[in-house]
Amino acid sequence: MPHPTELIEPAVSVEASPRWVRATFNGETIVDSKRVMLLHERGRVPVYYFPKEDVRFDLLEGTDHSSHCPYKGDAEYWTIRVGDRVAENAVWGYPQPIEGQEALAGLVAFYWHQMDHWYEEDDEVYVHARDPYRRVDVLHSARHVQVKLNGEVVADSERPVLLFETGLPTRYYLQPQDVRLDLLRKSPTVTQCPYKGVATTWSAEVNGTTYEDIAWSYPFPIPELPKIEGLICFYNENVDELLVDGEAEEQPRTRWSR
Repeated sequence: MPHPTELIEPAVSVEASPRWVRATFNGETIVDSKRVMLLHERGRVPVYYFPKEDVRFDLLEGTDHSSHCPYKGDAEYWTIRVGDRVAENAVWGYPQPIEGQEALAGLVAFYWHQMDHWYEEDDEVYVHARDPYRRVDVLHSARHVQVKLNGEVVADSERPVLLFETGLPTRYYLQPQDVRLDLLRKSPTVTQCPYKGVATTWSAEVNGTTYEDIAWSYPFPIPELPKIEGLICFYNENVDELLVDGEAEEQPRTRWSR
């Protein structure tokens, strides 16, 4: 039996966004729109849809590719070609959306990672469109936080910065002085977050055991989150033990769990 909220909340909803959005590919601005629609689909990240008039269709080529969505209808696709670079089937739209989704007619969307850069207003955005209903709060705290790996305390702090993000476990950002940096090494892995920016990743070597990409930090977070600049955060999901005020935190299960 479906959960009661599934009987009320639509699988797909579309709303106007007040943000000016642009995307570039191989040095060309492919879409530039102040008439953006934001599509919410249950269980997925938000997706921007744009009026065709705001898209450089002179740089797009129609293809034979198609797909079907039970909530939106049958989609047609276009390939982007700029100079010597091609993004196959990177753009799609629903020319005849199903009943109830007529707002999608005349709009197209882009596979985010097929584009080189995305901007909301004049700030670059990473990974996917930001959800206006997702909240990130960053608070200073006097909680006592310890992180243990292979029996070793690798971080011990009474001045953590706690980050609360909708739908995710609490993250504990720690001053580098409170972390055993002698046990950490910077990893070549680089990650991105639409709400925080570009992150540096750290691995740990503890008593002969290697913990790859176990922690991260934001050297230059987006302007809205200056409190976490330069701090180090460990994956709650993957450390052996994370203690807060002497009590072990329950290990969460997320898409980053190993």
